[in-house]
Amino acid sequence: MSTPLTGPAHRQAHEPTALLTATLALLSFVLPLATDMYLPAFPKMADDLGTDASGVQLTLTAFLFGTALGQLLLGPLSDRYGRRRPILLGAAVCTLATALCAVAPDLPVLILLRFVTGFTGAAGLVVGRAVVSDVATGTVAARLFGVLMALGGIAPIVAPLAGGAVAGDAGGWRGVFWVLAGVSALMFLAALFFVPESLPEQRRRPGGARATVDALRCVLTDRAYVGYTLAFAFACGALFSYIAGSAFLLQNVLGFSVGQASVAFCLGALTATLSSAASTKLVDRYPPRLLLRVGLTVMLAATTAALLITLAGRLDRVPALGLIGIAFLGLGQVFGTATALAIERVPHAAGTGSALLGPLQGVLGGVASPLIGLGGDDTAVPLFTGMALCSLAALLALALTRRAAPLERSAGPAADDMDSPAAAAARPAPFT
Repeated sequence: MSTPLTGPAHRQAHEPTALLTATLALLSFVLPLATDMYLPAFPKMADDLGTDASGVQLTLTAFLFGTALGQLLLGPLSDRYGRRRPILLGAAVCTLATALCAVAPDLPVLILLRFVTGFTGAAGLVVGRAVVSDVATGTVAARLFGVLMALGGIAPIVAPLAGGAVAGDAGGWRGVFWVLAGVSALMFLAALFFVPESLPEQRRRPGGARATVDALRCVLTDRAYVGYTLAFAFACGALFSYIAGSAFLLQNVLGFSVGQASVAFCLGALTATLSSAASTKLVDRYPPRLLLRVGLTVMLAATTAALLITLAGRLDRVPALGLIGIAFLGLGQVFGTATALAIERVPHAAGTGSALLGPLQGVLGGVASPLIGLGGDDTAVPLFTGMALCSLAALLALALTRRAAPLERSAGPAADDMDSPAAAAARPAPFT
């Protein structure tokens, strides 16, 4: 059974292992898997439950709403009660709710259960990020977040393929939820045995609703935290712009078949995943903020070039896929570094800081998606316009961090000092 990490001396004697890294990656993996894996089964679900496409889509809406609300509430709770209890309770209820989805008798029950699944499953995502901030700072944290983002990026690639395979066999859409319940149970067991209590009692925030409000005010008045969080959110907006319009771009504009479009979409996700993996090595040589700025600049340059080519009527498969690939290379440098830089600013309220990342991402994604659709389904102009504007907004948000107050030494070593002897002695040991 795991033991608390209560101080630097303990961490130096018992360094967290790669097993903990893998467990945190699993916590980040389950929620996107639960989002995408059952999408291929939508038509069968509609027939079985006696509803239409819009009715089935309400199950996804409920899940996403539950995820956003869960992150907002469970993150601050983990600052008060520690990390293990919210993760374990969330994983246990998520497993039960997912299993009940597999036997749901009708659509209203399924919608309710999907909300519960999203709410409780959010614990692994939001509290897992807080665990990283508890045990690592600076380049170490950026590298770890890059690992989590890279592994989590595999979910959008494998989930639709796996879901289609399960739903296409005798298991049907209910079989998909049984598989998801099994993965959720694995998440619970992994957290039970391999996730330590990383927030000792002396560092927890006492109090109830007032303390939560104070924590929110604390993180939202940190200029750098706001800048990094907005940069992260607008980068997500660029990603959602692509997701919303990719099917129309690849099939209607570029003329790919459904199968070819699926492969092209997976290649984009794979590019971002490989770039995130590369960022885990690059942070050892370059400051995370520099990598973030370069990533956003690459995104803006690639999407602007794609927009100009589209407006000139010269867009075809090679430049479109090439520029999208370049944009995703930049995107892969953004998520891990932005997350690490944001949460490092508020180590005294890491759960709260982590909690705000997800809902803001969802809001911008929810706004971007329908706006892209308003431009029509036979042009790439709305898609590349949305991606370029979101990339520009992310760069402008990053500018907010220039004049931010330096990170207080009491909150932990600053990123720029991570290689100094004092910082090396003060920071928690990295995962190995």
